[in-house]
Amino acid sequence: MAMRFVVIGGGPAGVAAATHAARLGADVVLVERDVIGGAAHLWDCIPSKAMIATGGALSFLERSEGMGLETVNPHIDTLNLSDRLASITSHLENSNNELLQSQNVRIMCGTGKLVGTHEVEVTLEDGAIEVIEADAIMLSTGSRPRVPEWCHPDGERILTTRHAYPPPEIPEHLTVVGSGVTGVEFVHMFTSLGSKVTLIVSRQHVLPDKDPEVAYELEQNFIDRGVKLLKGARSTSIEREGDTVVVKCDDGRIIESSHALLAIGSIPNSDMLNLDAAGVENEWGFIPINDFGQSNVPHIYAAGDLSGKLPLSSVATMQGRKIAEHMMGKTNDQDHRYISYSKAASAIFTEPEIADVGVSQAEAFAHGRKVRVTKVPFSASAKALINDDPRGFVKLISDPATGVVLGGSIVGRHAAELISIIALCVQNQLTVTDLAETLFVHPTLSETLIEAAE
Repeated sequence: MAMRFVVIGGGPAGVAAATHAARLGADVVLVERDVIGGAAHLWDCIPSKAMIATGGALSFLERSEGMGLETVNPHIDTLNLSDRLASITSHLENSNNELLQSQNVRIMCGTGKLVGTHEVEVTLEDGAIEVIEADAIMLSTGSRPRVPEWCHPDGERILTTRHAYPPPEIPEHLTVVGSGVTGVEFVHMFTSLGSKVTLIVSRQHVLPDKDPEVAYELEQNFIDRGVKLLKGARSTSIEREGDTVVVKCDDGRIIESSHALLAIGSIPNSDMLNLDAAGVENEWGFIPINDFGQSNVPHIYAAGDLSGKLPLSSVATMQGRKIAEHMMGKTNDQDHRYISYSKAASAIFTEPEIADVGVSQAEAFAHGRKVRVTKVPFSASAKALINDDPRGFVKLISDPATGVVLGGSIVGRHAAELISIIALCVQNQLTVTDLAETLFVHPTLSETLIEAAE
């Protein structure tokens, strides 16, 4: 009899685990209450990047004079934009459904919870309840925007990320609360779409967990585009007064704007899983896992945002695949590797883009680690000049003794694509010599990586 594998949550981790386990011979059931592909992924991540792409096209057209073209003045068609987002989401959801069906995965549209160590209860859309026996279970129900008690989003002028794709109207003046990855992406997006933006920065610079030099580059870009930065301020209340939104800070500063957007992180969707019924431990709603993705109950796994690891779709997808391999006894194969979370590449889709992987310069210095840091500006790149966009730089971190590439940061156009080259080096312990002696295409932005390696 085939191994019965039940997955609760059909986001990137769930789809990857379900399809991979099915290919390995498991009998797979996937339970999803919202959208196959994941609510956080298809209702947050993908629409935000699509809107950023629209804003980028708008910005490019507005500064087309630098490319030898007459300047044009395009405008936002919110109805067309909304249809575009819906079309992209629908296409991706259909692709996921087709993939799962091709692997004979049973898809159950409903809400799943644990009712025993090997039992999952599913409440279907029509209210019917079905209990499924499982040999192994994976929990991957994702997360939702965190909303503090002092804020009451109305979806019209006080927004969370789920209200912003697109918003009911393009804000005349938007106050963004939260200067992490999500917050700065919204600042960039709405500035590109024509909004005046104020960003509340609780620390002394945006992106407090990133390289300060990277954060400075982004801040300068924001300031050049007219963004107002309120540093060292924490929001204590957001209230609507007619068509005005009033944001109050702990230092007494008050900001009035047409809209406010909350981007202060997310919380795990574990409260409805009935974890106690199976004895699954959690910490603040997150489920601690080992290298194999197992919870404290060995046959119950957790992945994606729920696992408390890096909240990245790429990480969730890899977790799903690795969990399927472990569940099916494939972890002793020569090709199997543990996930090294410290080597995961990440990107921020601002303008310019920001991406990093591995050891950062600030992290190395903080731990007294000797590293070699090489920085090359894109202004030295022929391709950057051709693109009329010489902003940013490549920073490569390597071991001075061995030459092994330890990490890197990129600020500039297509940084999210270029960082993959450094990620490949970090993952496979390649050296700066390996990188420098690789023949890249000319002229390209990627050549800047070779210059940094040299």
